[in-house]
Amino acid sequence: MGNCWFKGNPYFNRVSSNATKSESPKIQSPSERIGKEDSQLPSNPKEVEALRKDTARNPLIAFTFEELKRITKNFRQDSLLGGGGFGRVYRGYITKDLREGLEIEEPLRVAVKVHDGDNSFQGHREWLAEVIFLGQLSHPNLVKLIGYCCEDDHRVLVYEFMPLGSVESHLFSRVMVPLQWSIRMKIALGAAKGLAFLHEAEKPVIYRDFKTSNILLDEEYNAKLSDFGLAKDGPVGDKSHVSTRIMGTYGYAAPEYIMTGHLTAMSDVYSYGVVLLELLTGRKSLDKSRPVREQTLADWAFPLLTQKKKVLGIVDPRLAEDYPVKAVQKTAMLAYHCLNRNPKARPLMRDIVATLEPLQQLEENPSDSLAGAT
Repeated sequence: MGNCWFKGNPYFNRVSSNATKSESPKIQSPSERIGKEDSQLPSNPKEVEALRKDTARNPLIAFTFEELKRITKNFRQDSLLGGGGFGRVYRGYITKDLREGLEIEEPLRVAVKVHDGDNSFQGHREWLAEVIFLGQLSHPNLVKLIGYCCEDDHRVLVYEFMPLGSVESHLFSRVMVPLQWSIRMKIALGAAKGLAFLHEAEKPVIYRDFKTSNILLDEEYNAKLSDFGLAKDGPVGDKSHVSTRIMGTYGYAAPEYIMTGHLTAMSDVYSYGVVLLELLTGRKSLDKSRPVREQTLADWAFPLLTQKKKVLGIVDPRLAEDYPVKAVQKTAMLAYHCLNRNPKARPLMRDIVATLEPLQQLEENPSDSLAGAT
């Protein structure tokens, strides 16, 4: 990162700065391999790998805590990238002299996510959920997990380094250059591809905490989903949903999930619609500083999304009308469908990807398009 733009902006943000987290425990059952009946979860690398053996597809490095100290220069303050409810995230470098036989590209930049400070049973389950899910899933739009540390009370995850940080840190910053419309569409498509992959995996996964702070960007603004602590295996067989405790982030969570605890892939689609609104408007999903009727973005914007002229009035003013109007209007309609109160009426993520792909190339003369808007 090495860039003052990110000062004060979390690289990973477990508790979103623009929303209030549920006070419920974060994880109930992130995988069938981590059932709620389990009274004894892995407490060392050997036990973690034994749990991973049936589903693991990605080789992970089991780091010692001493090795992590070397990687982060003893967790020095100038290596700190940010933090949240889980703990802190540090920048680090892995070199071949760290350990004999280590097969890595040298030097490898990484982000080291320290769960120390949350040694509760639930905290351990959340850490383990990330190890399990990211150890079995691999996709260009999912952040890559390189390794972990499970030593004494230390619970640490080591990810690929994402130099541009989170979408949240760009979208709501007062000091960073506003994201161009084309970049917002690139982010929207990449994140949609990540969710579509999860929903259509051999064993479907519901992400459950889709939001701008969990979408990270590489140096070319490619979007990757991070933080799988709340991920949940999707329903199987003739089941229509998974019943869970209500967890996630206010402002993003689907209304039917909040009311019933019934979790489906359509819950992620609703959250995706909220993120589309944030990209479209530059507003936070939940903003208590605004007038009461405008505090919840989805509730305020929803009635306007089908009205072509009114939609242009809610576009992020920092774009200075530098955007293709037709693409904005089609994006607004896509958000409208994602936010349908009836979850069965929402589009599948694969259909969202298909809708977004042609919008990547849709460019117009803004002034001409504004004149012709109806």
